Amino acid sequence: PINTRFSIFQTIQDLHGHVDYSFASAWHPDGSMFATGNQDKTCRLWDVRNLSSSVAVLRGNLGAIRSIRFSSDGRFMAIAEPADFVHIFDVGSDYSKRQELDFFGEISGMSFSPDTESLFVGIWDRTYGSLLQYNRRHNYSYLDSFF
Repeated sequence: PINTRFSIFQTIQDLHGHVDYSFASAWHPDGSMFATGNQDKTCRLWDVRNLSSSVAVLRGNLGAIRSIRFSSDGRFMAIAEPADFVHIFDVGSDYSKRQELDFFGEISGMSFSPDTESLFVGIWDRTYGSLLQYNRRHNYSYLDSFF
C-alpha cells in the first residue's frame, strides 16, 4: 500500500519578494518564523501569522544564499553564500546585529552545535578542504557570578 498522507500538496500562501530561485529555508525553533535564501543574494524572514510581506531582508555579499541555520535556542541565525562568506545574525536584535565570517573557500555546509557554543562550516577544496569550528565568545564581567 502507498501512503498518500503526504502526496497531496496545497498552496497555502504565495510568498512575494524574492526575484529569482530559492535554494534554502529554515524554521525558527519556536515555529513562528522561517527564512528563505535566494539566488538574488537575499535572505528573507517571514512571520507565519502574516505572510503578505517579509518582515526583514538580509543581504549577502557576492552570491546566492545557499544555506540557513537557526541555533537550537533560537538566538542566532547563520546564512552562507556559496563561497567565502557566512553571516551570523542576532535574532533578539531583530537581525540588526551581525557578524561576518570572511575566508577563502567553497562552502559545503554549516551547522550550529546543539548547545549553540560552536558553529561548524564545511569547506570544499581538493587541496585544503576542511571543517572550520568557530566558538562562541562570552564576555563576563565582575558583576557576573557563578554558583
